[in-house]
Amino acid sequence: MPVNRQIKLAAKPVGMPKESDFRIEETAMPDPKDGQVLVKTTYLSVDPYMRGRITGVKTYADPVLPGDVMVGGVTGEVVKSNFAGLQTGDAVVGYWGWQNYAAVAGAGLQKLNPQMGPVSTALGILGMPGMTAYFGFLEICLPKAGETVVVSGAAGAVGSAVGQIAKIKGCHVVGIAGGDDKIDYITKELGFDDGFNYKTTTDYYGKLKELCPKGIDCYFDNVGGAITDAVLVLMNTFGRASICGQISQYNLEKPELGPRILGLVLVKQLKVEGFIISRWGARFGEGAQQMAQWLKEGKLKYHEDIIEGFENTPKAFIEMLGGKNLGKMLVKA
Repeated sequence: MPVNRQIKLAAKPVGMPKESDFRIEETAMPDPKDGQVLVKTTYLSVDPYMRGRITGVKTYADPVLPGDVMVGGVTGEVVKSNFAGLQTGDAVVGYWGWQNYAAVAGAGLQKLNPQMGPVSTALGILGMPGMTAYFGFLEICLPKAGETVVVSGAAGAVGSAVGQIAKIKGCHVVGIAGGDDKIDYITKELGFDDGFNYKTTTDYYGKLKELCPKGIDCYFDNVGGAITDAVLVLMNTFGRASICGQISQYNLEKPELGPRILGLVLVKQLKVEGFIISRWGARFGEGAQQMAQWLKEGKLKYHEDIIEGFENTPKAFIEMLGGKNLGKMLVKA
């Protein structure tokens, strides 16, 4: 009798998660009911937001508690269908988490169009990270040609897309990332105008002032912390900051003290807006079509770091949180 493997949260992490905070369990193979399909996982996504889901605290979504299957976006192949809209062999993307098989409602899955890109892109440039970049940047920052855009976490799945979209819109783009190899990648491969390695730069303010002599009009924030503090001081009047993530803060055991910024927001009349990407869920089709078009035109590039083996998903998640990935981190099941 075939079995299903699931990766569950074993313990609430303290600081940076450890592999021992997760465990693999074998369970019976699920049987799809009416309206459901049985899917076999092909790729698993690991993303920064998942760290917030395992703190045990409800934020914009319910927490994952010890004993629960770990959440996450996944692609899969339909192996049995009791849903009229999907057939055996169809490639789909959904949110059934870290398990080899799942019986899920067919209505909650998106059938993938192979003409738009490889299956893996449904978890990256044409999936949630790509939509985060597309809507989170364009709808909040409202970039104009000639403006200066700064992107933190610039070599990750979201940041690398934001910078390229900013270039498509005619902006001057500066990226911040954690490695000289990453700076080479975003400037030489992706077309960012400049960038710096925050791990070897001690004066963020000074470096940003050097690279952004006209000030900063738009900021896409993936990291928070001292980098964001330095960027906001250099924002121009009526600047716009899109707050996507705060990855520098996710693994801290105690909150980090920082400057009080509201006086700065007031005097410079800044717009500083956070977002959860589900806000634009109804428009994902529109965003994916545009991103796919830019890919075909060669205006947009992407990189995937793929780790082989379902059992290595916790390791991939931890490496992603440590910034070891370039572009999108995925696990091939």
